[in-house]
Order: sequence, then C-alpha cells, then structure tokens
Amino acid sequence: MTVRVAAIDCGTNSLRLLVADVDVATGTLADLHRQMEIVRLGEGVDRTGRLAPQALARTFAVCDRYAATMRDLGAQQVRFVATSASRDAENRDEFVQGVLARIGVEPEVVTGDEEARLSFTGATRGLVGAEPPYLVVDIGGGSTEFVLGTTEPVAALSVDVGCVRLTERHLHADPPPRDQVDALVADVDAAIARAAEVVPLGEARTLVGLAGSVTTLTAVALGQQEYDATAIHGTRLPAHDVAEWSDRLLAMSHDERSRIPVIHPGRVDVLNAGVLVLRRILDRTGLPEVLVSEHDILDGIAFSVAGRAR
Repeated sequence: MTVRVAAIDCGTNSLRLLVADVDVATGTLADLHRQMEIVRLGEGVDRTGRLAPQALARTFAVCDRYAATMRDLGAQQVRFVATSASRDAENRDEFVQGVLARIGVEPEVVTGDEEARLSFTGATRGLVGAEPPYLVVDIGGGSTEFVLGTTEPVAALSVDVGCVRLTERHLHADPPPRDQVDALVADVDAAIARAAEVVPLGEARTLVGLAGSVTTLTAVALGQQEYDATAIHGTRLPAHDVAEWSDRLLAMSHDERSRIPVIHPGRVDVLNAGVLVLRRILDRTGLPEVLVSEHDILDGIAFSVAGRAR
C-alpha cells in the first residue's frame, strides 16, 4: 500500500514542505517534492513572547503557496507540525487559525519530546554504515533536540538553544566580539549539561547532525558553489573541520558570509550560532565527526502520516 502524503515542518526560522509516496508495507519513502522557505516565524519571540505580525504574514504567504503545491501533486494525507517558536508564543491561536484557513488542517504544536522522536525516525530510518547507538541532534532556530537510540529513541530532550534564539540573545555585533561569543557558548554549554542529565551522551557511537545550520556548514566546508543535497547527505564532517570553519565564519562580517553562495540569505545572520552549538556538542561528546543527514523531522512526519493511513 502506497500513500501520497504531505509533511510540513514549521520551525522558528524555516517553513518546509515534503510531498512523498510512502510504502506502508516496506517503510520506504520516495520524494516527489521538497521545498524550504525562510519565514523567521520566531522573530523576537524570545524577547516578547509573541509571534510578530510581520512574521505571521510571511508564514501565511508561504502556506498559501504550499497549499497549491499539495493540491497539484494530489497529496492524500497532510500533517503540519509546528515546533519551538509556536510552543512559546502567547498568541499561537492566531497562528493556528491562519494555518487552518490556508492548509485545511490544524497545525500540531508538538512537544519537544515528540519533535525529538520525529527527528530521530526521519534521520535514522534507512541509515547504513553507521555504528549505533546514534545521538541525533537537530539544531533548529529556537531549540536543539538531543535523541539517543538504536532502532527507536531511548532518551530525548529538547533544550531552548537554537540559532535564531541564540543570535537574538547574544550576538549583537557582526563580527561578534569575544565577550558575546563567550556568553553564547556558556548558554550552549549549560543547555548541553541539562541534556546530559536525561540523555546519556557518552553512550553514543555516531553523532547524526540535522537541519540547516549543519547542512549549510557542510556545503561550505565541501566548497560547493551550488547547494547539492545529494552530496551533503551522508558526509562525515570531522570535528576539527567544524572548529576551523566556526572560527573562520565568526571572523567574517555579515557581508562576507553573504558572498558565500551556498549560505541562504535567511541563514547569513544566524549561521554562527548554529555552528557553535554543533561545535560544543562535538567537544562535549568527544566524538571525532558528525554524520550529516538531509533526512530529518520532515521524513519522520511523512512516515507518521502514512502510519495513520494503515
């Protein structure tokens, strides 16, 4: 039985769509369409506690386009998952009603634990050539998920250190001075320590890195002139390369980073924070590399939709 599903992941920084055919019997997924738009839904949420009108407008405009794509491709089942920013916002009902009017389904404002489970499923199903247990880290705009497991998650925690949130909290100059970087690192280290109380990080044999900060850094490190997801997926990026590129990117101005062709304009200002999260996780775990995955929470959402259709 094959089901054509649509999965939408609405994070703090990006809004992403996957339309795919999922074979329920074999648990395999065939992409029809993947798309990512930077909407920065979480703009200012850490400071104000509310979704800004301009952020909602950007998000709803993309929802209109995604609705048309799903209709054109004949998606039979749709699941819309909203994560960190919409969990934190006082006015999330305005967001929920706007999405329902455009997409036809109510967005599920999932818990951090559910977000972690979906990310783990999407990242590890079909993973070959890697030694378990896997530590999956999904570095988003508002939060980072830590999930440890083999075939299923055994421990997970979501912590509020994402690239948008950290940039707004700490990086107020570009390039940032040492004291701003140190404050950000201290925030990240404290969050990793909280995660380690729940997730036994030391048991991991493979670190699997997800989301835009990780994949963009990989594209930069590979010297890509155009973003090539196929080449990025499965790359093993050494810890020393992460550290080296972190230092190089931190030393650049916004304009210098914007001239690197594979850095999306919507990530130029927040990439440093996301890369620092990855760098500190590698330092804490002592693992020699990160295995980069282009399969993530979107794939997990798609599998979950197909499972409901059994």
